[in-house]
Amino acid sequence: MLVGASDVTTHQGLSFAGLRERLRDATSDAHRELDAQLSAFDLTAFSGYRRFLCASAGALLPLETALAEAGVDHIFPDWPERSRRAAIAADLGRLGAIAAATVSVPPLTRSGVVGTMYVLEGSRLGAKFLLKTVADAADPRISAATLYLRHGTGKRLWQSFLSKLESEVCDEGEAIAAARVAFAAFEQAADRA
Repeated sequence: MLVGASDVTTHQGLSFAGLRERLRDATSDAHRELDAQLSAFDLTAFSGYRRFLCASAGALLPLETALAEAGVDHIFPDWPERSRRAAIAADLGRLGAIAAATVSVPPLTRSGVVGTMYVLEGSRLGAKFLLKTVADAADPRISAATLYLRHGTGKRLWQSFLSKLESEVCDEGEAIAAARVAFAAFEQAADRA
């Protein structure tokens, strides 16, 4: 997404062009820290991959619950297509584990939904890279449990999210705070896995 001076939209004196960039800048440290933390999981080993999925579910489940309770489907009518709850539960079931929430998150405002969705939809992009690592696993149980990492493949979910992000009027501070909470939830869940 290229943002130029002509792309600036204002609402009640606030500029909304570049919300994606401001979310990215405000969460870049948390994103780096989470990536470093998750890199400690050996995704080519059965136990490491299962721990990674347990950690991911530990944060994903309460975040998706908070999104649903906040009415995410009013902002993203395709929410059922975006939700990865069933995919991660199926993968963990194949690996002999149960998907469980291990952290709690606060209720979300409409702007908080946008910030949380930024993190979850962005994680879908990262999953493409993780799939390459998982493909190198010798254990066939791992390659049989990749619904979560493959979720949304071939769909334009990131692009449609960005379109919505550009058009959604929200409180930037609340969106950023919610994005930080989402990253922190994944960090805490990884610590507990």
